[in-house]
Amino acid sequence: MRNADRVTAALLLAFAVAFSIGALKSYQWWGAGGPGPAFVPFWLGLVMALLALTMLVRSVREKNPGEAWFPRGEGLRDILVVLAVTVAYVALLNVTGMVVGTALYLAILVGYLGKHRWWVTLSVALGAGLFNWLVFVHWLRVPMPEGMFWTF
Repeated sequence: MRNADRVTAALLLAFAVAFSIGALKSYQWWGAGGPGPAFVPFWLGLVMALLALTMLVRSVREKNPGEAWFPRGEGLRDILVVLAVTVAYVALLNVTGMVVGTALYLAILVGYLGKHRWWVTLSVALGAGLFNWLVFVHWLRVPMPEGMFWTF
């Protein structure tokens, strides 16, 4: 587990530093009315860098190598199913549309991973699809991929 923590911490640290530098390079730090658009992203990147550095130091100090970091058996199968369903969701987004695609995506994942009753799975999927449509399409008027099954 130590090696996975080290790699993850190093990647997060690099991303956080790049995020903070990018905020300062691309946006104004301070404006006439107070903090500018770079203020919050810079501090978020700094906090993330501090947390990543803490994780890196902790993983270096840890003496016990821990268990294997990559799952096997049922855990590996679940990861592969989530990955395959996510790739299919993105690939079919222009066919299914955002609202229907999201409902199908959640129905498959909640049904497979959660092993809940069918009415719970259907309720979560339809509720999330309806919420997605209501907030983003109806209220905020964000253009979403419509697909063949849903035009609004």
